[in-house]
Formats: sequence, structure tokens, C-alpha cells
Amino acid sequence: MSIEQAERRRASALVAPALLWTLAFFVLPFAGMVWLSLGHLEGREVVAGPGPENYVRIFTDPSFLKGIRVSLEITLVVTVISVVLAWPLAWIIAMRVPQRWQRLALMLAVLPFWTSYVVRSYSWALVLGANGVVMQALIGAGIIDEPVQIMATRTATVIGFVHFFVMLLTLTIYSNLVQLSPNYARAAADLGASGWQVIRLVILPLTLPGVMTGAFLTFVLCIGDYITPQILGGNNELTLPQLIMLQLGRRGDFPMASALSVVLMALVTLAYAASARWLKMDRV
Repeated sequence: MSIEQAERRRASALVAPALLWTLAFFVLPFAGMVWLSLGHLEGREVVAGPGPENYVRIFTDPSFLKGIRVSLEITLVVTVISVVLAWPLAWIIAMRVPQRWQRLALMLAVLPFWTSYVVRSYSWALVLGANGVVMQALIGAGIIDEPVQIMATRTATVIGFVHFFVMLLTLTIYSNLVQLSPNYARAAADLGASGWQVIRLVILPLTLPGVMTGAFLTFVLCIGDYITPQILGGNNELTLPQLIMLQLGRRGDFPMASALSVVLMALVTLAYAASARWLKMDRV
């Protein structure tokens, strides 16, 4: 056996456990879900069989189309707001906070991660409620005369999401910023660039891999989240995960729930395809 063949066998042996794990816990279950999505429900019985009825219904039924639209709108708004808030925060921590204090600043930034996801959502429900801190502060300041409905609206869902994902994006952008050589900014300044131009034309483009990585993670986690829309958004506007749980919990329609899950996976795949260019960029 040649050295090259031995190295190839060794590499295959090292990769095999990961491939088997992926096959057993992702590929096969996903294939089973796709096959189930082609079946239909007759009474209480699931009838297997290839047929596009569920997908035709998803893209023709206004309630399903609205669920897809609401999910995409909320996810895009949350992603944009989180990027806009996280980039300056990451830049301040990386560029303005002394290095000996950066770990403490990052620890404070990720502090919300230490709290249970469900607890955070219910905490926001208490804060945004009619008798919550926000309403009472606005009434006390004379800005409003009576509580404004925020809970059980899309606004509450967006606030809850942004609170969580700003911290995630801050970490990904910060990790990119600290790897940038200060010589880039110095060279741009020597060429006559102002401080804003250095940030806009030099630093911001170089941090696009970190921004896009965080934005993609935000998109994936946000569009697939069930807890936050259920607790904060109520049932006024159902998202795609809420529709999936509705099919499972109330109707027991596993084929339709599977079809909706496949559509959700397709949306995530499209998001990856759209951001793959930046996700594959070498970090500076």
C-alpha cells in the first residue's frame, strides 16, 4: 500500500463518524419527512403516497401564504435592525474599549444568553404589557395618556428577537473586527480619508464576512423560532413554525406539517445560497 493510499484511508476513517452521524440524524430523517409530506390525511389516518396536494395547497391557500409572508417580513426586519445595532456596538468594543476591559464588555454583551430563552420571552411579555415598565414609564412621563397595545403584536415579536440577536451579531462582527490590521485605517487616513470614510470604505467592507455570518445565523434561528412569536406575538399573525405546530397539535396532519417544514428548509437554503459568497470569504 502506498503512502498516498494510507493517508486517504486514514482521512476516510476520520471523516466516517461525522458522515454516519449526518446520515443517521439528518439525511434519513429529512428524506422521511419529504416522503411523508407527499402523503395526505384521510380522517385520522395518514395515507402515504406521492402527490403534490399539500404543496399545491400551501401555495394557493391564503392562510399558508400569509404565514410564509409574515415569517419572511419579521425575519428580514429583525435581521436588518440587529445588524444596524450590533455593528456599532461591536466596533465600540473592538476599537474604543481598552483591551483589558474588552472581555468584561463582551461578557456583559452576552449576558442575555445566560438566561433561558423562554424566561426572556416571558420577561419581555411583562415589560411590554399594559401594566409593564414601558407603559408605566411613558404614562408617568406624560407622553401617552393610556397604555398602547404592544403585546400580542408583531412589534413585540420583533423587540424580543432583536434583544437576542443583537448579542449574537455583536460576537460575530467583533471577532472579525479584532482580526483587522490597524494598518488599513492608517493607510486610508494617510491618503486623506476622514474617520467616517475609513469606516465606510475600509473597515465596513472588510467586516462583511462577520456581518453576513451573523445575519445568516439570525435568519435561520429567527425564521424557525416558535417560542417568541407564540409568547409575544400571540395568534394574530401566525408564522410558519406556528402553522406547523397548529397542524400537529390540533389537526394531527403530519403530511401537511412535513410539507410546511420542507418549505421552511427551502427558505433557509435560499438564504444560504444568497449569502454563500460572503460566508466563503476568507477572513482578514
